[in-house]
Amino acid sequence: MHKDFKKWHAKKSDIHQLPKRPFFHEGEIWFCHIGANVGSEQDGIGEDFLRPVVVIRKFNKEIFWGIPLTRTRKASPYYFSFTFKDETSVAILS
Repeated sequence: MHKDFKKWHAKKSDIHQLPKRPFFHEGEIWFCHIGANVGSEQDGIGEDFLRPVVVIRKFNKEIFWGIPLTRTRKASPYYFSFTFKDETSVAILS
């Protein structure tokens, strides 16, 4: 699978220049710019490299521990299915 690291680098440079960071809380689900990552790490998708992420733990106003989400179900202990607002999502725990 081809990964466009140059496009991601340009996008993350734009993100870094944003003057205001979003205000988030634990338990919320946000679309985050995950990027194009090396190897088999989870990537963001689309033009903006976005992926839904559930905020597990907030450390400060800019840093949190998040779990990426997908709709792809897999029979694995590293994929946890749950229902949120009548939609099934899968937390990627690997």
